[in-house]
Amino acid sequence: MERLYNRFSGKSRIGVFVDGPNVLRSEFDVDLDDVRSATREHGQAVVTRLYVDEHATPELIQAAEARGFEIVVTSGDVDVKLAVDAAAAAARDEFDTLAIVSRDMDFKPVLETAAREGVRTLAVAPGEYGRSDGLQNAAHTAITLE
Repeated sequence: MERLYNRFSGKSRIGVFVDGPNVLRSEFDVDLDDVRSATREHGQAVVTRLYVDEHATPELIQAAEARGFEIVVTSGDVDVKLAVDAAAAAARDEFDTLAIVSRDMDFKPVLETAAREGVRTLAVAPGEYGRSDGLQNAAHTAITLE
């Protein structure tokens, strides 16, 4: 019911899930502040998670926490953990819009599942070179960070 209220009131709760190893690479030069700004245009972030593997530097973790991101460190595949968490949160009605920040086509089923649950979807690419057309086409809205 809250999802319907938010749609009619114009307010949207956004869940932002960042695929750290796939996005935070030197060739993309992605700034987490830019991620927050790009998604803020679509509503208020109520979940902001950065998924990293065990090789993430303490500096990266500290910088992400300083920008309000919850850090999820995995010892296995980051994609699997992020996908399961995002789909589960969408099913629990934690947000109205799911933003996946990645260039990985593996997240297409997550966007499709969320859409079937009535959640708007947003694919955020880490630049023109890092854009997955398949992922962008699976989402209701696509953003490419500059």
